[in-house]
Amino acid sequence: MNTEKQRMPSYGGQALLEGVLMRGKNSLAAAVRLPNGEITIQSEKLQGIYINSFFTLPFIRGLVILWDSLIMGMKYLTLSANLQGNENEKIDGPMITIAVVISLVFSIFIFFLVPAIITSFISRYLFISSIILNLIEGIIRLILLLLYLWLISYMKDINRLFAYHGAEHKTINAYENHAKIDVDTVMKYSVEHPRCGTSFILTIIILSIICFSFFGNLPILLKLLARIIAIPILAMLSYEIIRWISLHLDNPIIRILVIPNMALQKMTTREPSPDMVEVSIAAFKSLLTSEQE
Repeated sequence: MNTEKQRMPSYGGQALLEGVLMRGKNSLAAAVRLPNGEITIQSEKLQGIYINSFFTLPFIRGLVILWDSLIMGMKYLTLSANLQGNENEKIDGPMITIAVVISLVFSIFIFFLVPAIITSFISRYLFISSIILNLIEGIIRLILLLLYLWLISYMKDINRLFAYHGAEHKTINAYENHAKIDVDTVMKYSVEHPRCGTSFILTIIILSIICFSFFGNLPILLKLLARIIAIPILAMLSYEIIRWISLHLDNPIIRILVIPNMALQKMTTREPSPDMVEVSIAAFKSLLTSEQE
């Protein structure tokens, strides 16, 4: 194990509309490029579940990451969108809640329930073992994910979002390699990172194939219920796997195992421009300052 990496703080973040959100142990910071070209930065100290020792326990912390992506991620994604539009286009609190609920329901339905419904239909006409059925279900789930990422990549705003995603990864990679955090240096680093949320999703899909095999071929309603209940469990397991892998990348076997995860990131990242990296660095430096206060 790389003990030096184990001692380093695990910083991460996500792309925003014309910006980057960086999250640390005690704080987070978001930097957004305004339409006039200036960079605005907002930071806050983490409260509630983020500072409760119970929610830092192994496996439990995976639920925090899931919650963080849904709630805190949507909050700052909305903030960045509001900063790009005029006053009449701003999204308020209730609309954010509705957007989170719709996104969650859509994701569960498309990526978990639809594959289960399809395989239940197949099992009515073909005699296939539950293991093979769950393998087919997992493949369908992966195909739907790839198709979704491929379709949204044609949207101009999403392509810029993916570029800011690449800027975020470059900044974290530079920091973890003890490099100087400036635009010229950070631009040299990779747009892929082993702790990426894309890797998290792929790990959930792989684990779902293994997990759902133990359930056998259930009646359709029980099958759908089992998929919904399993989501937080899969998230907890996936986070611990991703975290462990990131600490063992010096192992050649682990480097081979992460190839699919890193390959999938090519669909969710783009090579950023220097001005995008500048925004990412602004968010990261603000986070470091906040973490030290």
